[in-house]
Formats: sequence, structure tokens, C-alpha cells
Amino acid sequence: MNHTEIIATTRHWLSSIVIGLNLCPFAQRVFEADRIRYVVSDAVDEAGLAACLSDELKWLAAAPLATIETTLLIHPHMFGDFLDYNDFLEAADDLLVRLDLDGVVQVASFHPAYQFAETEPDAVENFTNRSPYPMLHLLREESVSAIADDEEKLLAIPERNIATLRALGLSGMLQMLAKASIRQTSEPEA
Repeated sequence: MNHTEIIATTRHWLSSIVIGLNLCPFAQRVFEADRIRYVVSDAVDEAGLAACLSDELKWLAAAPLATIETTLLIHPHMFGDFLDYNDFLEAADDLLVRLDLDGVVQVASFHPAYQFAETEPDAVENFTNRSPYPMLHLLREESVSAIADDEEKLLAIPERNIATLRALGLSGMLQMLAKASIRQTSEPEA
């Protein structure tokens, strides 16, 4: 797949799953305002992805908030294995600290085989963080704070999402993904 197709698939996943199920109450506003930056990394190793992540963190921190609020750094050529991907998240957090962006930008994680601790691989709640490709979601803390004026509501989002997906059920979720033609594989793109 080329970058255009990867971005189109990601946008479709956002609109049909994330926004369609209201998994992120902030997503629709920035999606409709076209204030999401989509970056496809061609990295094939951790050093390459770390360099790309560093560039994107700096870019997002410097960009005007009115233009771009958040970035999806999609890396389809690596980290097909969720545990390897999960291990990289510590390096991503360390990079935030080294760039003095801790508290300015936060990194959220999405992966086709996302699995929360203490859950089975096919547990429906894992789909709250499952995406068509491995990706890192770079969010400005300022944007989250401005929208989430009620901390209790913000903290309730994960529980609400789990309840939503459990009500839908695994078969319902898989049907929704199939209807939206969204693949669920953790194999890296060739």
C-alpha cells in the first residue's frame, strides 16, 4: 500500500469506528475541522521510527494549534508484534522527556493486535485501541485540557468505551469492521 491508501484507511477507521462508536469524544471535532496530521513512516527499525517520532513531536509542538491539533504517526512496516510495539512505548515516553515535551504532548498507542494487560487476545475491550496499522497518536496536552474541563468525565471515557464494546460484543465489533472493510492484522506491510 502507498501512503495515500494507508492514510485513507486510517481516516476511514477514524470516522467509522472511533467517531462512529464515540470512542473518543474529541475526535469528531478535529476530524471535521481537518486538524489531524497523518504521517506515514517508512521506518523499518527502532532508530528510524525514533527519529521520525522526534521530528513529529517537534513539528507538532511548534505548529499553530489553530492549524493542527494532533498527529497520527502511522508506521506500517514494523512492530507487527504487539509486545515489541508495546516495548517501544517506553522509548517514546523517554523521548518526550529528552525533548522537554513531557506535559506538552502525550503519546497514545494504537495497534491492530492491541491487548490490555489482564485481558484475553479476543476480548472486545481491546478494540478500543485497535487500529488498521501500528500508530502513535501525538496529542497536545493543551487540546485535551481545553476540551476536558471535567476531569471525572475524562477519566470515565475508558470505562464507557469498554461498556460500549461489551454491549456490541465481539461478533458485532467484527461485523462492524468487516462492513467498514477495515482489516485487522498485525503483519507489517511489505
